[in-house]
Amino acid sequence: MTAQLTTRRLGATGPSVSSPGLGCMGLSGAYGQTDDDQSVRLIHSYLDAGGNFLDTGDFYGSGHNEALIGRALGGRSREEVVLSVKFGALRGPGGASVGFDARPAAMQNFLTYSLQRLGVDHVDVYRPARLDPDVPIEDTIGAIAEMVEKGYVRHIGLSEVGAETIRRAAAVAPISDLQIEYSLLTRTIEDEILPACRELGIGITAYSVLSRGLIGGSGAREGALPMMPRFQEGNLEHNEALVARVREIAAEKGATVAQLAIAWVAAQGEDVLPVIGARRPEQIESMIASNAVSLDAGDLARLDDLVPRDAVRGDRYPTPLMADLDSER
Repeated sequence: MTAQLTTRRLGATGPSVSSPGLGCMGLSGAYGQTDDDQSVRLIHSYLDAGGNFLDTGDFYGSGHNEALIGRALGGRSREEVVLSVKFGALRGPGGASVGFDARPAAMQNFLTYSLQRLGVDHVDVYRPARLDPDVPIEDTIGAIAEMVEKGYVRHIGLSEVGAETIRRAAAVAPISDLQIEYSLLTRTIEDEILPACRELGIGITAYSVLSRGLIGGSGAREGALPMMPRFQEGNLEHNEALVARVREIAAEKGATVAQLAIAWVAAQGEDVLPVIGARRPEQIESMIASNAVSLDAGDLARLDDLVPRDAVRGDRYPTPLMADLDSER
């Protein structure tokens, strides 16, 4: 199967980006050990194939991920890439979460270090990774808007927030997109969040499209995966059986289950951008090949029947982390 990357726009006001986008979190140890040289080759493979959307966070590997991307971008044109950066999550020396900070002054500090590590003079999309319960979203978005005016940021994004917060943020400044989990197994955004974004002209950058490897993964359970409820005993067997139901459709399409799942997210609308994590350069070609998978209304209906919306077992994060998600309230 061969295909090319396609182009989508992040909402009514955001940049044009390649689809699928490349999520870089897994290149900094989130799901097991990685090799920096191989990771650089992976990023180069994506860019050389015509990709331009790289998603990262300043807390991925406590700065390692941004430095890695900065290394990979060395010698390339700044206009060749759209950098999406999340901020605000606080990490201790051992990597444990120690809180969240979206105060305007803290945001400026985080942005300064991100620009340094990435080796760039601006970030294309800048977004708080979560809602800070101690800081009004209006204050955070207003402060990022000031960075837009000064040229350090091009567009403002959101991540894992609910419809009410989205509306409050959009009343302050244009929002390009909301980054949020969306997949065959995770569809709660369809109730209120997705309609609100469409009403306001805000795009969706969908992450965990493969449900952290539950869909089409290698079967390895490294890094943070054993702590995830959907991978724990009882839930895992049920969820793997759910995924197995779609193998026949994937085979009919000449695709892998993972490619089918990426195509499903892409088929939810031109305003939805699948963001796919990869750890090996050869995965880039397979990721791009998902664009060759065509799903019509009948295919989508069959998938809905095989994997009902609420059939998955287990929350998508451990209980303490679920409590931090404004999108789940």
